[in-house]
Amino acid sequence: MDRSKIDQHSRVVVLTGAGISAESGVKTFRDNDGLWENYRIEDVATPEAFRRDPQLVWRFYDQRRKQLKTVAPNPAHHALAQLQAMLGPERLTLITQNVDDLHERGGSKAVIHMHGELLKVRCTRCRTITHTEADMLSDDQAETLPHCECGGLLRPHIVWFGEMPFEMDFIQNKLAECTHFIAIGTSGVVYPAAGFLQIARQIGAYTIGFNLEPPENHRLFDQFIQGKAGQQLPQWVNSLALQV
Repeated sequence: MDRSKIDQHSRVVVLTGAGISAESGVKTFRDNDGLWENYRIEDVATPEAFRRDPQLVWRFYDQRRKQLKTVAPNPAHHALAQLQAMLGPERLTLITQNVDDLHERGGSKAVIHMHGELLKVRCTRCRTITHTEADMLSDDQAETLPHCECGGLLRPHIVWFGEMPFEMDFIQNKLAECTHFIAIGTSGVVYPAAGFLQIARQIGAYTIGFNLEPPENHRLFDQFIQGKAGQQLPQWVNSLALQV
């Protein structure tokens, strides 16, 4: 039996990280100088930072949403949508560590954003989640914080440092039954996502990695493909069309 073969009976889990978005022009999580868009991580990406200076946090996320409008899905995003269309959303689960909407704009359905979404806000009181592309701080009301209809303060629907990623039970269940695990553009060092490969290996799933440079865990994959995801992934998906 060829474990690598993907067909209509396969159950595939795909995990994407910053690398796939970087090819579209999205800034990666942290530059070499330790800053994120010239902000210290501790000042914009922790619950403590939001309690200390919510205006600063909201200015940062308003800026990131504006940047999101300047980028577009790349061929890797479209290739994943093609693979999902070939297998069906029930047989391909797409999990991303990215908070942008490039997978959705590339055509993928039912994307699991384990670290949240830039285009959603959450009420700190009633927990209502709302989709929005509007700035939360207007130029003429820079000190006015955004609030929910219930009166609660709104926050970005983002998983900050020290918070639990979303949908972990669902992700664990999908990993437990997958036949193939594919990681694309992820470092393999940030947990809990870094542990997904080991879970898949333990149940005997065939594992494939795509990355511009070999990550620390690249030797753990059954197959590792080095290069730009926008080049390698479409070629690989097109080769599967003859199998599915």
